[in-house]
Amino acid sequence: MKSASLYAKETLEIEAAALLASKDRVGEEFEKAVDLILSLKGKLVVIGIGKSGHIGAKIAATLASTGTSSFFLHPSEAMHGDLGMISKDDGVLAISYSGSSEELTNLLPHIKNFNIPIIAMSRSRESTLGQFSDAHIDISVVKEACPLGVAPTASTTLTLALGDALAVALIELRGFKKEDFAKFHPAGALGKRLYLKANHFLIPKDKLPTVSEERLLKSAIVTMSEGKLGNIVVEKDGKVVGVFSDGDLRRALLKDEFSFDNAIGDVMTRDPFVISEENILAVDALKIIESKKIQLLIVTDKESRLIGAIHIHDLIAAGIDSENK
Repeated sequence: MKSASLYAKETLEIEAAALLASKDRVGEEFEKAVDLILSLKGKLVVIGIGKSGHIGAKIAATLASTGTSSFFLHPSEAMHGDLGMISKDDGVLAISYSGSSEELTNLLPHIKNFNIPIIAMSRSRESTLGQFSDAHIDISVVKEACPLGVAPTASTTLTLALGDALAVALIELRGFKKEDFAKFHPAGALGKRLYLKANHFLIPKDKLPTVSEERLLKSAIVTMSEGKLGNIVVEKDGKVVGVFSDGDLRRALLKDEFSFDNAIGDVMTRDPFVISEENILAVDALKIIESKKIQLLIVTDKESRLIGAIHIHDLIAAGIDSENK
């Protein structure tokens, strides 16, 4: 008996072969399908039954997130009222390997009544679905990876890949950019990188531990502990003149002249890095924090008066990533 890994390798070989064989069949009909989708004023409605339906739902989701307004419609639900979800400005991408699935083919005449284009994905242009279509994408395979030859395997893999090919072609032809993708994924990593502003994480002045530079160190440390930020903002005459951090305290302790009765102005970091615009992107704020090796990014107005600060922990906790991935 063959090992499981050998069965797996054979499956991958069969499905890879199906993908490569399909490459040479991509041509005029694929171009026609893309042109039809680009010409739509409405949505692209993807329909399919069984395994083709599952693949269709994924294709619809991919298209919708990459600039082609799309949704999946189950053929049976369409025949029981949901057909009203299709409008005269829409187009249909219908998927059926055999091209003769009863639930789908029963629906085709009703779709044609809308006088809207149908793009078919099936194994034959001569199938019922193929004959109803305005553009046909060939998803035929020599053999399925299933040893019984009954479970859709290579054919569903090919269908999914050709759906991705449609999406990629449309991305390029629409000039769809990362910024556009982020608009549809505001909670994703890319959306956070491109749209989430630093002021969303701004700790306002009245929530920050602040002291004057004359404050004794022993008193300032208590203020810093109560603030729970590991930093104190130091002001003089209403302007930011320094910052005192856990790191400053550790460095001060190593000095022979250290005393808790020293003024904080003697041991703080003077002229800390500040920004005067809190409306920058959160990812840019994180890049500044990381490059300056600080925890707290202080925000001031143009007169150096404190507005608030942005803490690295808040950015990291929100999933902000400064890496350009």
